Amino acid sequence: MIKMKKVLSTIACSAIIATTASADFARIEMGGGTFISTPTGSLTYTDGTSSGSYTSLEKVQSNIYAWMLVKHPIPVIPNLRLEYSTLSDEGKAQGNFKDISVPIPLDTASTLEFTQVDVIPYYNILDNTAWITLDLGLDIKVIESEYKVDATGAFTGYNENIRVVMPLAYVRTRVQIPITEIGLEADVKYITYGGDTVYDVRVKVDYTLGFIPIIQPGLELGYRMQKYDISSNDEKTKLKLDFSGVYAGLMLRF
Repeated sequence: MIKMKKVLSTIACSAIIATTASADFARIEMGGGTFISTPTGSLTYTDGTSSGSYTSLEKVQSNIYAWMLVKHPIPVIPNLRLEYSTLSDEGKAQGNFKDISVPIPLDTASTLEFTQVDVIPYYNILDNTAWITLDLGLDIKVIESEYKVDATGAFTGYNENIRVVMPLAYVRTRVQIPITEIGLEADVKYITYGGDTVYDVRVKVDYTLGFIPIIQPGLELGYRMQKYDISSNDEKTKLKLDFSGVYAGLMLRF
């Protein structure tokens, strides 16, 4: 009986040690790179009998992104992920937009630019349990947009800046392939309300140089899809844009 207790005690201690070794109680990760997207979509403005439109030329655009993840061992306090990214699109505009006195001539060159900051408090539901990680949280997305229409002829140009803050549900899952330094990861940010829909979806594979101590560099390669289907409160302005393409970058794990 005593021997059996010792065996059970040894097994229990071994399990605790193994679980502790597999879980990251505190961790910092960061990365950044380039997102190559091909935008599609349009922006329309209607006010009574006046109307204007912007249509994407669907040209390939190069954008930048950066992210940082901070994980800590305090269960009641959410972990934190921060993201920064840019989006750009070239298009053609025409017609009337608010605050302009001369209509935009047909097919006038124009651009849309977005700067996004995502603040994501999240909880780690699974932490490399059977090589699976699952995070659930809230994405507070801050979008700074700038719409420019070039001057041409009697038209002196148009410029408008808008800031939007919106909450999105956040889910991230990761599978670490056993006996390798390869990880498969996907995350989704999503909201739909009152006919408006915004989502940001990514899937990637990464490789970490795990044999390097303390600070471990890595590579990531993935595919990203973003959709914005938004109308203003007065329904005068409607934006429908999709950004999809590959991204690649470098990572650091502490």
